[in-house]
Amino acid sequence: MCRSGLRGFDAAYCFGAYEGVLRELIHLYKYGRVRTLARPLADLVMTAFPRDERLDAIVPVPLHWRRRWERGFNQSELLARAVARRTGLPVSGALVRVRATAVQARLSNTGRRRNVAGAFRCRRLGAGSLEGRRILLIDDVMTTGATAAACATALKRRGAARVVLLAAARPERRLDGIPRGSRAAANRTSMETA
Repeated sequence: MCRSGLRGFDAAYCFGAYEGVLRELIHLYKYGRVRTLARPLADLVMTAFPRDERLDAIVPVPLHWRRRWERGFNQSELLARAVARRTGLPVSGALVRVRATAVQARLSNTGRRRNVAGAFRCRRLGAGSLEGRRILLIDDVMTTGATAAACATALKRRGAARVVLLAAARPERRLDGIPRGSRAAANRTSMETA
């Protein structure tokens, strides 16, 4: 769980640890450009999502236009569309990444927060389009939560009432102190704010 005050999202759900087969699948999907993995990854993330969570729309974490052009697609958007098919929720392009950021993997926790601070803005979608809405934010991997926090902050500034993150994986180091046999269950638990 992120330290209090460092995140704008209300809860986060992740399928598993970013290691082994799951990591290989995400790498094939994201860097190997195997777009067809969006559907099986959506099946996995939906097992981590609680049935009682009530939301209004899905918003993928956006890529900067240059990175999207280089990659050819936004992996979070494809995953969001696959989740939308399973939930019936509409996908909204409410967020835009307004500036290019350094690759998060190379940065410290503090550096990650600084890197994405102010990097996201909400598009003008019409008066009150996010007002009081409960948003499901989709990303492939949650490491420190800095990107999700920056996205959630932008959504809440536009009136979103609740922002819930759903990701395929998170690093194993977040599970320190949990016995190995209990880690799969721990990954699928929510990280609610106090």
